[in-house]
Amino acid sequence: MDAVKSKPTIDRGIAYGVGAYLLWGFFPVYWKLLRDVSALQLLGHRIGWSFLFLIAIILFTKQWNAFRKRALTLKTLKIYLFAAVLIGVNWLTYVWAVNAGYIVETSLGYFINPLLSVLLGAVFLRERLRRAQWIPVGLTVAGVGYLTWVYGSIPWIALLLAVTFAMYGLVKKIAPLSSLYGLTLETGILFLPALGYLIMAEGSGTGAFLHSGGISDSLLIGTGVVTTIPLLMFASAAKRIPLMIVGILQYIAPTMQFLLGVIVYKEQFDMSRLAGFAVVWSALIIFCVENFLHHRQPLRPLPELGEG
Repeated sequence: MDAVKSKPTIDRGIAYGVGAYLLWGFFPVYWKLLRDVSALQLLGHRIGWSFLFLIAIILFTKQWNAFRKRALTLKTLKIYLFAAVLIGVNWLTYVWAVNAGYIVETSLGYFINPLLSVLLGAVFLRERLRRAQWIPVGLTVAGVGYLTWVYGSIPWIALLLAVTFAMYGLVKKIAPLSSLYGLTLETGILFLPALGYLIMAEGSGTGAFLHSGGISDSLLIGTGVVTTIPLLMFASAAKRIPLMIVGILQYIAPTMQFLLGVIVYKEQFDMSRLAGFAVVWSALIIFCVENFLHHRQPLRPLPELGEG
């Protein structure tokens, strides 16, 4: 009976996950349209408009009292302060890297992310790491080591994106609030610092909003929608399916971003870098095949925490 009930939940979780990663795959196109806006201002607008969009949803659906009761406790605030810092660092790194011409390296970060999610699931959630899964983990370490040698330095953009988003996924897995309440609280924690920075930028004469034309202003306002929708879908997926399966789905977005970086935006990608990426891709293929073979039987998700 429980197994039958769990299948629709898992199916919905997979659908949410696929949708989130498809939207994230097209993110570079959106941020490139705002390349003339500084990364810090883009971050401020992402946070500000996302928070306002989420609060509007809560008020429109008459959930304010429930949100306030569940979210505004010291224990919950501590958990989501950590999540807010992680997602803030991730957003800032990503939008800066895209507009600085490092889309390919951002894709590397999200290729690494699935295997890092597996390790975090094993360490913190006791999701057993099977013997065969150590092979792709080892290959990923080798691939990153080789790319460090090729680049002449550690690929810090890729590693920072991978670490912050994998840790964010772990926090969302164990956090007590629903995806809507959680993301509202995270952006709410960051709202005042973001607003303060945007006011300072406006006062110094460097503010972009209302000074760059109607299209740019509309895109800045739209950052709230394009940010929150895939994150809500991702958070819902993380609640419904094991973290390891979340990791499998994560190859969708970096593949799309990699192709955009190389084919559309013509970023440098020579044979030496291809070799390093090929090692990471091989690890990902082995990981996905192993998981497919292991999970042909019905899946059961971890218990959902605090849905509301």
